[in-house]
Amino acid sequence: MAGLEVVRIPVLSDNYAWLVHDPASGETLAIDPGEAAPMLDAAAARGWRIGQVWVTHWHPDHVAGIPDIKAGGAVVTGPAAEAARIPTLDRTVGEADVVTLGEHRATVIETPGHTLGHVVFHFAEAGLLFSGDTLFAMGCGRLFEGTPEQMFGSMRRLAELPGETAVYCGHEYTQSNGRYALTVEPENAELVARMAQVDALRAGGEPTVPTTIALELATNPFMRAPSAAALGERRAEKDRFRS
Repeated sequence: MAGLEVVRIPVLSDNYAWLVHDPASGETLAIDPGEAAPMLDAAAARGWRIGQVWVTHWHPDHVAGIPDIKAGGAVVTGPAAEAARIPTLDRTVGEADVVTLGEHRATVIETPGHTLGHVVFHFAEAGLLFSGDTLFAMGCGRLFEGTPEQMFGSMRRLAELPGETAVYCGHEYTQSNGRYALTVEPENAELVARMAQVDALRAGGEPTVPTTIALELATNPFMRAPSAAALGERRAEKDRFRS
């Protein structure tokens, strides 16, 4: 089976939405489209038509572009637990459901914490994870609705994925996240080295995403938290942190 093409689409102020294209079938998917025009323009420039939209959670910066993309015939899939807040959904999914792009299968993993119904999409064979606002590079989502216990459980679920899994998250927060991470583990040599790379990338206006599960296990203070209580303390500190 041929591989998937993934295109990073910057939208709004610091969001990333994603186009995923299957060359074998010609199908194209948009994930978390906070704006429609950049997605539609990027697809058109490549001769692609967006036939599906997958949504990780209900926040407007992840769903605002859906109506204009759906007007072109796209089928919209998102979390059943948040269907009341995403009226554009055509299909609802939950834990262990399977969604497809061509012959590529992605498993839905429920990851409550940032929102109560948040889901992520894992293409196991392709080694790709679209993590929305659950797992960031060196960070995790704010606990707007969920608890530290829920986010800790979500981190543990994602930590079980293969280390080489590429993680495509919803925001360019890496530099701020890393600066906070250094206050937690200033002696973590892998973290220090990673931050030097991140600072160089951002100084050049370059993105820092995707990351990998292995890199997060080595440097992410939330994925490395030893307990739910520790994660909760770190999340509260990060909410107050000014880099």
